[in-house]
Amino acid sequence: MTAIQAVCIRGYEERSVPKPHTVYRIEIQAHVRSWQMWRRYSEFDDLHTELTKAVGSPPPASLPPKHKFSFMRSRIDTKLLEERRSGLENYLRAILSAKEDQWRESFPFKDFLGVPVSRQGVGPPTQFTSSTWLDEHIELQTRIRTVRADINKRDALSDCGDIAGMGEGELQRRTDMVARLRDDHEKLTRMVTVARQTSRPSAGTSNAPVPESDREALLGTNVFKPVTRVFGAQPKETEQTRPLDNHGIFTMQQVQMQEQDQQLAELTTILQRQKQLGMAISNEIETQIELLDDLAGEVDRVGGKLTATNRQLNRLG
Repeated sequence: MTAIQAVCIRGYEERSVPKPHTVYRIEIQAHVRSWQMWRRYSEFDDLHTELTKAVGSPPPASLPPKHKFSFMRSRIDTKLLEERRSGLENYLRAILSAKEDQWRESFPFKDFLGVPVSRQGVGPPTQFTSSTWLDEHIELQTRIRTVRADINKRDALSDCGDIAGMGEGELQRRTDMVARLRDDHEKLTRMVTVARQTSRPSAGTSNAPVPESDREALLGTNVFKPVTRVFGAQPKETEQTRPLDNHGIFTMQQVQMQEQDQQLAELTTILQRQKQLGMAISNEIETQIELLDDLAGEVDRVGGKLTATNRQLNRLG
């Protein structure tokens, strides 16, 4: 099979046999050789029909339109023939450069260009010449490179989502990362909920703290303070609790308790996983110990046999 590199129509000429008609000179360039084919417009039209039937869809380009010659007009119109030559050349090049190779790889197209092909099951096998052998060799090398590139691409794409290629530790690490992201998402959701509840101002009230001077001016400095027993240090306001009222502090405590419960559940899961790993390691160690015991028993038996054999050899000696 010869791979076509380029095709062009350089010229045309008039022929009178079997009747006056115009033929176009098609120049075909392969890897190591080139040749010419002479075809008339009606043969291009037949090629278009055969390609449509063989492939099931028309080629990517259309033929130049037909023109009716009048009797008063000269049969040889240079401008018309040049337009037709350019249109036929574009037609062939469109088939060669098409993304789909179904038209250029079909038998009618190769037979039209005179490409040496052999249809399977029809006629004897092709006899290679020096030039066609080189063309066939280059074509096979090209196909091998294409197949190798497709195989490498397939392997690369299959490795992208291959979970089985990961180790158990790596898979567990990524699972923990996803779990931590979910926990962060839940925490942020709770924080937004608390901020939304505490940011709603009550009717006639303000969340801003009351200055100490205003409190003293209103109540005075000698306010009666009952004597009580204090256990531990006096609780202090923080940046988080200062702008909150009682309901906001209660909600924040609930959120913190939920976060602590979630962290405790995560810690429990981690401890259970570590316990399972420890049990698996323990089982593996027990198995190895049993194997070592069996090996020691085998060594003892072999040693006993060697001792008995040495005794027999000493007796014979």
